Amino acid sequence: MNLPNLNDARKRTKEKVNILENYKITIEQKLIGKGKKYYVKTYGCQMNEHDSENIKAILEDMGYSSTDNLEDANLIILNTCAIRENAHNKVFGLLGRIKHMKQTKEVMVGFGGCMAQEEVIIDEILSKYKWIDFVFGTHNIYDLPNIIEKAKNKQEIDVFSIEGDVIENIPVKRDSKYKAWVNIMYGCDKFCTYCIVPYTRGKQRSRLPEYIIDEVNNLIKDGYKEVTLLGQNVNAYGKDLDIDYNMANLLEDVAKTNIERIRFVTSHPWDFNDDMIDVISKYKNIMPYIHLPLQSGSNKILKLMGRRYTKEQYLKLYNKLKTKIPNCAITTDIIVGFPNETKEDFQDTLDVVNKCKYDGAFTFIFSPRIGTPACRMKDEILLEEKEERLQILNDLVNKYSKENNLQYLNKIVPVLLEDYSSKNGNYLKGYTDTMKLVNVKADDNYLGKIVNVKITSVKTWSMDGEII
Repeated sequence: MNLPNLNDARKRTKEKVNILENYKITIEQKLIGKGKKYYVKTYGCQMNEHDSENIKAILEDMGYSSTDNLEDANLIILNTCAIRENAHNKVFGLLGRIKHMKQTKEVMVGFGGCMAQEEVIIDEILSKYKWIDFVFGTHNIYDLPNIIEKAKNKQEIDVFSIEGDVIENIPVKRDSKYKAWVNIMYGCDKFCTYCIVPYTRGKQRSRLPEYIIDEVNNLIKDGYKEVTLLGQNVNAYGKDLDIDYNMANLLEDVAKTNIERIRFVTSHPWDFNDDMIDVISKYKNIMPYIHLPLQSGSNKILKLMGRRYTKEQYLKLYNKLKTKIPNCAITTDIIVGFPNETKEDFQDTLDVVNKCKYDGAFTFIFSPRIGTPACRMKDEILLEEKEERLQILNDLVNKYSKENNLQYLNKIVPVLLEDYSSKNGNYLKGYTDTMKLVNVKADDNYLGKIVNVKITSVKTWSMDGEII
């Protein structure tokens, strides 16, 4: 049994990151899932979604087949997120339902992801959820065949609080035939005071560029039209490598593969430099869409958050992006109700939103994470006040989102049609180069194609159009 340790997760050394091919599976393990079905439930960010693509591929390597029906599954895995309290609540709510299932049928249950890296969660599993068959963390997904094999005999908990290596041969079953996540780095060294990610995912470790370019070239061969380069802080890519190579270099090399669309998430304003901006503006296949987290518009709160930039520096970067990248759409993340946030601090945030007029924003009430510095900060703001601030912020964000979308009315824009619309089976949905959701009446012959669409109507979060 390997248990997570918060003190170990904090450590950062200069030890070399190993590039390994540690995924192995025996003939016997390939038969474990024969005739059985798996169900994977994913919570959280794009990194978690891509981790689940790895998990699904490993399970199918073990002989399992997928099901979208929880009740039909012989193996259930929850791939969890530790960022906010509501994610915790959703996970434990589903575990209650699964417990009843387990009492009536034979089903194996696995628990993975960022929550599994938290000491308090493992303590709760050991005391209240002893029926969970196995627990694994973010560092050892590649070892699932061994973990599941051992769990057939006893509860298996394998969670490591380590800086981490880079495993290069984990299989992947992609959720889309047209768009793909491509990890360019793992972990984070920023240690924002509210964030648990540096503890759950280890230190920053960049993949070597040749592995990334090979992956993109293989995706092109398989017919993919779009890649999203993934990392907790993609702008810091390469800083941990012993080569003179950074995110601007990587973006340019990926652009030169001639894949039709390139995106990247998530950016930290601290590491967004002029070289990156120049490369984005130079290549048409790098999409004019930037997700640029603000978190707060107050310099006092930004300092308490450990964000390493001021409101003024952020606005300077924002204006530079808007000036140098034609038609650039920018979205953001904002936290309200951070400890010690006054009404004046909140007004500073609204002032930045009024200046930036974001295309969209992910907004949250501060959620304390055990083990982070912010969790120990005195918080005297009433929940009602936080909820009121969130509503005021959301109303403002929605206003600018609608205004930005209205600028597309009657314009012709490129859209990658990727799936059926969830609201109408006669419609396909896709995204513009600026990451606007568009619904189009079209048959499935258009799936996977980038088409010109005239926008005919606009809503706050989506648009309708017709193919030209």
